[in-house]
Amino acid sequence: MTNNDILKKLRVALMLRDDQIVEILELVDFRISKSELGAFFRAEDHPNYMECGDQVLRNFLNGLVIHLRGTKENPKNPNDVLAKHKAEIPKKETSKERPEFKAAPKDSEKGRGDQKPSNTGAAKRPKKKEFPKGNGKVQVVEKVVYKNGKNKK
Repeated sequence: MTNNDILKKLRVALMLRDDQIVEILELVDFRISKSELGAFFRAEDHPNYMECGDQVLRNFLNGLVIHLRGTKENPKNPNDVLAKHKAEIPKKETSKERPEFKAAPKDSEKGRGDQKPSNTGAAKRPKKKEFPKGNGKVQVVEKVVYKNGKNKK
């Protein structure tokens, strides 16, 4: 696992945005721009991909400790910090809450697992539509008799 993978997983797990990561790095006097940080999160085959060095990851982890726990003089509760991050995530206004879809069984007794379904539903099945001969339905393909070289007598 590379340093880039570790940084990506921490960003997702802690719900951090790029500007928050820049602020965390500034807590330990390590300055990095958003574009440099974005290069760490790119795919490896991207032309602007940059490998995350040990120094960047080390400073991020040290800054993360200060960000979550606070300093010795000013301690913080990490759960409060994480809850604050979660509250800052904007919710989509356009999305409507989707109700859970549960398909109702056609036969009310079929949905029950304790008893066999009754045979009343079998008698009420609709029959297939059958076309009477000569109803205007055109036969597109002729019937072909195949002879595979065997004489059947």
